[in-house]
Amino acid sequence: MMHLCTTKLLAFWHKLAFAILISFISVVGAVKAQSVEQTDASAIDSKAAITFAHQSTMKHIAKTMWEKPELGFLEHNSSALMQQTLIGRGFDVTAGIAGMPTAFIAQYSPADQTEDGEHKPVIGLLAEMDALPSMGVLNTSDKQPISTNGHVHAGHACGHNLFAGGVIGAALSLADYLDTHPNQGSLKVFGTPAEEGGSGKVYMVKAGVFENVDVALHWHPSDSTSSSPSSSLANKSGKFRFYGVAAHAAAAPDKGRSALDGVEAMNMMVNLMREHVPDGTRIHYVITDGGTAPNVVPDFAEVYYYVRSAQPAVVLSLWDRLEKAAKGAALGTETRVDWEVTGGVWNVLPNVTLSKLMHKHIDAAPPIILTKSEQQFASEISSTREQTFSHNAHSTPEPFDEKITVWSASTDVGDVSWQVPTVGLSSTTWVKGTPPHTWQASAMSGTDIGYKGMYLASEVITQTAISLFSEPENISKAKQEFQLRKSTLNYESMLGQRAPALDYRK
Repeated sequence: MMHLCTTKLLAFWHKLAFAILISFISVVGAVKAQSVEQTDASAIDSKAAITFAHQSTMKHIAKTMWEKPELGFLEHNSSALMQQTLIGRGFDVTAGIAGMPTAFIAQYSPADQTEDGEHKPVIGLLAEMDALPSMGVLNTSDKQPISTNGHVHAGHACGHNLFAGGVIGAALSLADYLDTHPNQGSLKVFGTPAEEGGSGKVYMVKAGVFENVDVALHWHPSDSTSSSPSSSLANKSGKFRFYGVAAHAAAAPDKGRSALDGVEAMNMMVNLMREHVPDGTRIHYVITDGGTAPNVVPDFAEVYYYVRSAQPAVVLSLWDRLEKAAKGAALGTETRVDWEVTGGVWNVLPNVTLSKLMHKHIDAAPPIILTKSEQQFASEISSTREQTFSHNAHSTPEPFDEKITVWSASTDVGDVSWQVPTVGLSSTTWVKGTPPHTWQASAMSGTDIGYKGMYLASEVITQTAISLFSEPENISKAKQEFQLRKSTLNYESMLGQRAPALDYRK
């Protein structure tokens, strides 16, 4: 009887255990299948609590730079903050590179390496820092410009505060790695000023600072996460200055020669030229000085031009035509003109080998998960661009595509990419449908939504660099592709022999 009871009791407990196991498996399966489009606030907030190495340092840098944005070649506090952080971790920092006070190189090599302090391979990280003029806003879901006496402050509408924070975070993580793997290589961080029109990296290229770098890594804030290979538009920019004769516009107009007329005549001819340029060309301008009073014939006027194309040769040919238009405008208005080239960059040379490697680490990284309050903010700011926010879309990286696309913007990373194999990723720091150089991008670059995309980018850069250090065959393959692609054109800087235009934002 006792044996029978024991047998029945055991059978009961087996059935109960089996039921509990099935229930547990069902729950786990439901959790795994659950989309990041969750509705339970505690579940979302728990998943959003993932932390990354050096996260607090990254946020401090990004937040400080966002609160005190600085324009190109004027990033003194931003540059100093990055330098001080790296010096504190044992990096050897050299400032004032290539005639630019805010440019720097920070090198890290484990203590037991060679006397010259550098082991191969050398991995370079690019860190940008400059803000954009008149893009300062509060980090709110409605547009609230930050201004003084009617002048809107600079702002990080391209997210370079996040760019800087993420790269410095990766540098710190890689220093940690090299301490435990001292013979795998060296690390260099390049503090690169004035990406927005000042072409800071181009002067660093001309100074030869990338000559001993094996691979360069970077990233950029975006509304999506991807490392699919892409190129960009080459760009040449400059300011055309017209000089006339001042006079009373009503009492003695015949005595005057309007410099503004020269600007407007040039602009008219350039606008007519748009019909006769290759597809994909971009030409834009802004009149930066058109006089001070309507009743005074302006004796000075200035217009600031950008010319872009996927092909550097097309950019150069179009710039020659701009110069002819300027000369013609001056001749027709009896004014005088000169011009200053302030920027010029090449298109990015893609590297599919490195893009694939980086994508592998994007897939391995934890997804970006927003809290309920962050999702509410994201929905509100999405509506300002007539978009509907999707948390799933925000958190899901783009699928990898080997087809090389051309990004309709320009970057001085392009010039670096013609010197050394280069790869970068975009990381989701802004909601879908947010272009750079908008108030929405500026606002989100100062929020946890932006910071979370920065943390992801830093993790991907770190793991990509570790793969390059630990598996040098990746570098060999990347260099083979680099040499093949580079052989199609002979690189020559668009800036000629000019020195950095340190006052182009003053």
